[in-house]
Amino acid sequence: MKRKAVYKVVAALLAVLIMAGDASLAVQAGNYYPGYRNSYDALSVPTQIEKIGDTYYLVDSYHNQVLYSKGAGVNAKDWKVMASDLSQPHAIAGDGVIYMVVDTENHRVVTYAKMDEGYQELQAIGGVGVRPHYIEYDVTTGKFYVWSSMTGEMYIFRRNANSLEVVLEKVQRVPELYGKYVRSFTIEGNMIHFPCVHASMILTVNKNNFRVIARNPVPLNMAGMVQVTRIQNYYYLTVSTDINFDQNAATIVRARSLADFGKGNYENINKLFGGDGAPYYIEAFDGSYYATVLRVKSKPCVYKFDVINDVITNVQEAAK
Repeated sequence: MKRKAVYKVVAALLAVLIMAGDASLAVQAGNYYPGYRNSYDALSVPTQIEKIGDTYYLVDSYHNQVLYSKGAGVNAKDWKVMASDLSQPHAIAGDGVIYMVVDTENHRVVTYAKMDEGYQELQAIGGVGVRPHYIEYDVTTGKFYVWSSMTGEMYIFRRNANSLEVVLEKVQRVPELYGKYVRSFTIEGNMIHFPCVHASMILTVNKNNFRVIARNPVPLNMAGMVQVTRIQNYYYLTVSTDINFDQNAATIVRARSLADFGKGNYENINKLFGGDGAPYYIEAFDGSYYATVLRVKSKPCVYKFDVINDVITNVQEAAK
């Protein structure tokens, strides 16, 4: 039997097993990815590196794929392909059972299951706002939060109990952010922070009802924010452009409070991460932090670093 035919049979079997186990498991199996090596010599606009369970995932956005590895290898070909058939994906999250990817330019999310070898596509859920950029699995609620970057909407999904099926539970709206570019969000306790480009402001809402509880402006040269991340006693802010989308303004800064950014009370730490390129998402796992930086091929685009008593240390290249 030819290889492609084998994969089709595996996909069909998975669908049958799902149906046989429980009617609520009725998801349509799609593409099967058997663990091919990444064919590219370098990454192209990697937006996020994340670890779920014992596996590392790297979103290789402009190659329209998500990669995986048991070890966060430095070279692009150290990784295998978890999923392709995507259009500039930006982020991934998982609950240990299913994995959800934001397929940004297709305005949808796609879910996958891990097989003995490779990954099986389960669901492709369309109509998730406009250009969804970021996703987080919130352990405290057991739900997936997906942000539509241009409509001010948070799509909240849950996985049905004892199932591989994901359903949309509700959509929470922040009217003040409608039509304004927001690349990410950060859940901090009962708050969610949104770095809003067009408003040049970090907007904070109540996690339960999404009512605005704080507005913290930032300078116009830092308006093109990507993500705000709390690490120990500082907020780290990755900046891709200024208010006019000039990438020469790209940087990473940190401040003691969100209000300090607008007051100019912040520290520029961009030189620690190469001093050029456009910093994107920062994630935490393995007791360290990982920052992706969008830059030309052949140069490092993922950095690993530690923070000890608010001192940044052990900065090293993690992928390129």
